[in-house]
Amino acid sequence: MRGRYPAAARAAARVTTVLATLLVLCALLLPNQLTALTPGAFLRIPVEGIVGAAVLLVLPPRPRRVAALLAGAGLGLLTVLNCLDMGFFAVLDRPFDPVLDWSLFGDAESFLEDAAGPTGAVAAVIGVVVLVLALLVSMTLAVGRLSRLISRHSALATRTTLVLGTVWVTCAALGTQLAGAPLAAGRAVALAEDRADRVRVSVEDERVFAKEAAADSFRDVPAGRLLTGLRGKDVIFTFIESYGRSALQDPRMDAQVDAALADGTRRLDRAGFHSQSAFLTSSTAGGGSWLAHSTFMSGLWITNQQRYHTVTSSDRMSLTGAFRRTGAWQTVGIMPGVNRSWPEGKFYGLDSVYDSRNLGYRGPKFSWSSMPDQYSLASFERLRHGKPGGKPLMSEIILTSSHNPWAPLPKMIGWNKVGDGSVYNAIHRAGKDPKEVWQDPDQVRTEYARSIRYSLDSLISYVTKYGKKNTVLVFLGDHQPVKAVTGENASHDVPVAIVAHDRSVLDRIHGWGWKDGLNPGPKAPVWRMDSFRDRFLTAYGARS
Repeated sequence: MRGRYPAAARAAARVTTVLATLLVLCALLLPNQLTALTPGAFLRIPVEGIVGAAVLLVLPPRPRRVAALLAGAGLGLLTVLNCLDMGFFAVLDRPFDPVLDWSLFGDAESFLEDAAGPTGAVAAVIGVVVLVLALLVSMTLAVGRLSRLISRHSALATRTTLVLGTVWVTCAALGTQLAGAPLAAGRAVALAEDRADRVRVSVEDERVFAKEAAADSFRDVPAGRLLTGLRGKDVIFTFIESYGRSALQDPRMDAQVDAALADGTRRLDRAGFHSQSAFLTSSTAGGGSWLAHSTFMSGLWITNQQRYHTVTSSDRMSLTGAFRRTGAWQTVGIMPGVNRSWPEGKFYGLDSVYDSRNLGYRGPKFSWSSMPDQYSLASFERLRHGKPGGKPLMSEIILTSSHNPWAPLPKMIGWNKVGDGSVYNAIHRAGKDPKEVWQDPDQVRTEYARSIRYSLDSLISYVTKYGKKNTVLVFLGDHQPVKAVTGENASHDVPVAIVAHDRSVLDRIHGWGWKDGLNPGPKAPVWRMDSFRDRFLTAYGARS
């Protein structure tokens, strides 16, 4: 081509060089959060590019080629990690952990399958793999091309490097800013150091956590002194998926949820139930429900998979396990989100577990949720709570209808119409398509609020219909929804409430300062979620 079309060849070479330069600059300046991804973020002078050019200038030919290859591959890997950070910040409100987070990609694939269907999920996975490979290859080729140019035009490259280096040092010394950020940038090195620190912290965390987990003030408490204030009660612990503080206090969606809580408080009052509420700060946000569940039940701060596996394979007494230890309760789990073997049930002290495979559901999935919350509660009544005789029940129930992507959604029907769930086929067909909902942020928030209202209505309706004088309900959110709903800088707080027919149950927590009713209000106490187990066991344990 060069011989026949020299002008076109020169133009193509120049375009390729410009593209290679832009690709490398973008990689060096790429932020790791979507909120920082603005045009101004790329109007910087990256010190890594200046240092890299200087190193390539002084190296002999063969080492220079090796250095360019390694630099290109490293820069490509750094870009991939930056993109992973963006996704994790957007969904889980934290960066990607390069040691512990690989197992979460299976959950991401499951979510894609629910939101876009099996074919869409497979296409998305293939597309991501191709993009990652293309990025690594193109970044390596780009650095290689720039390395060859530096070698061929060493005099010009030396002068340019010296000028840019002088400008960078001057701007750094003067604190020169552009669009509110320093013009002299060193972002790539800082991010690489941050990731190295994350790896070190993740490795060290296992030792630190083992020491924390070994300290348990309730380990040696005799069974006869545990939970004496709840003996004879049917106690239900219920997690509502993605039920966060934003649902109650974000003006873009609080009207629906506040109305549901106000109505629920009135209905419970009429049925003779009393309620108090507050907030807990979850160990996770946007996802990772199992981390919140284990934090709440274990009294330990569970923020990653390593901690989760460590605690659930240990002999630490969980809150629900304390009920089993007394011998005074039958312990049951209703887990509609579980669709395979769940050995963690042993840690939670559950005598029997009913999951998506044995709850008898014959209706459609509502996106990620395998069955509507009302069906899960109806099954609990049919299979265990409504059966006479035996010991009181301690139950852990997970309500999943408010799980992302919040479309299509079920709706409340008569309890006598729930049946085997086939009645939900028509409701599912009439529901919204998640792909359409997620095209509009306002729709996403609206459907999220609707899902929370449905979950609350299901639970409150269940208690008012099937609750007894010995019923005690503790319900809470596991975490806040994704940032697409909450926006930036939302807390990790979730509402928590205790409902009981027997007023003396709430008298036990008088000193907690919780607010009357299901809606805690903006001034309610806020505790870390891992503090709840010990407070609860203390409040309802034997008193000297």
